[in-house]
Amino acid sequence: MRKKTIFNLAIMALIISFFVTPLGDYSKVLLNKIFSFSPKVVQKDHREQVVNYDWKLKDVNGNFFNFNKSKGKVVFINFWRSWMLPSEAELGSIQKLYDHYKDRVEFYIITNEDREPVEKFMQKKGFTFPVTYSIVGNPMPVDGSNPPQSYLLDREGNIVVQKEGVADWDNDGLKVIIDKLLVK
Repeated sequence: MRKKTIFNLAIMALIISFFVTPLGDYSKVLLNKIFSFSPKVVQKDHREQVVNYDWKLKDVNGNFFNFNKSKGKVVFINFWRSWMLPSEAELGSIQKLYDHYKDRVEFYIITNEDREPVEKFMQKKGFTFPVTYSIVGNPMPVDGSNPPQSYLLDREGNIVVQKEGVADWDNDGLKVIIDKLLVK
């Protein structure tokens, strides 16, 4: 065989591996991480405000609680699914953000999945952030229909950051913004 033919076959095998092997999954997660950037801040005059905090959720133990307990606090909300590669790609940076701010920011890392696959995923990945479970059909104050989707709210409920898709949540620029929100 000629070198060109061998090279073409190798390229085709690599491309096929992206679709039919676990190597493809790892590569897709890596590519999502590489091309994730810091989320943009919503300009003050374009910020929407969450006015209704009456949102029922479940904690990791299946206990119901209401989102209104976070009214007046800085809040980070992320909608995710354990089986979605883009969600998996950004959860590492969310874990780091949680580790940095867990005592000062309210974190809602929300899924609508059953507990068992979520617990297995969390254990496999070593994530320790608190998982919150949404109640299907319950009205939400923000849109979580297309995960990964994230929001950062200030103390007045203004949406300071709104991001659909993968983002890098562990960066100095975002930490400066959160630090300013916590001082106000």
